[in-house]
Amino acid sequence: MTGLNLLPFFMIGLLGAVHCVGMCGGIVGAMSLAGAPRRSFPVPVVTAAASAPGMVLDNTLRILAYNTGRIASYMTAGAIAGGVAGGAHALADMASLQIAGYWLANLMLVALGLTLMGAWRGLARLEQAGQVIWRRVQPLMKPLLPMDSVPKALALGALWGWVPCGMVYSVLLAAMLTGSPWSGAAVMLAFGLGTLPALLTMGMAGARLTSWTRVRGVRVAAGIIVLAFGVLGLVRAGNGMAPGWLDTFCITPPAGAHQ
Repeated sequence: MTGLNLLPFFMIGLLGAVHCVGMCGGIVGAMSLAGAPRRSFPVPVVTAAASAPGMVLDNTLRILAYNTGRIASYMTAGAIAGGVAGGAHALADMASLQIAGYWLANLMLVALGLTLMGAWRGLARLEQAGQVIWRRVQPLMKPLLPMDSVPKALALGALWGWVPCGMVYSVLLAAMLTGSPWSGAAVMLAFGLGTLPALLTMGMAGARLTSWTRVRGVRVAAGIIVLAFGVLGLVRAGNGMAPGWLDTFCITPPAGAHQ
């Protein structure tokens, strides 16, 4: 993948965060200085609802640290995926395999869009397949609860970045197609920064944001846009459309750029 445009990955994270908040919002605030997780899949985010300025600042720092750790894990996964692909020289030497990868990556975006719209639940099966990873990560989180310090928050976020998520898998596949650890990390950084506004707000506003993201119109609108990203990418992969404006919306490069 040359001439890498990171805006589509940022937008996917921004819009896909509706899914994150909608899925996790019911247990926002499950972590606090006095509490422990109430479910087997807790969201390690704390609310900053305390009235004392010192408490608000402390909670904000922990929320920022958690998200820093989470995005760092995304970048690590992207670097590994891009490095493995590049080291094997498979994508550089086999254009047909790379094209197939772009088709698969865009099909994943279509699936994500349908999931956001509530029209299909297939990504949930993919997340279930990742439970092998979750079972290894979950025990490591216990010593970090409650999330009452910045170092704990940073470590917890770093672990949470490896929790199975179909949306992350979709973008990680595109990171692999870059064939470079640096580009793979950049893709996942752009995606992670896209999720940041919603997840920071979730940590601060809690249930108010959660209720907003559960509005069907919001989820459908986000799903349609992500779905459009995938469809445009599929059309470009099939027909090699080269208009420059497509670079803003497609993870598929113009014909010839990936050869």
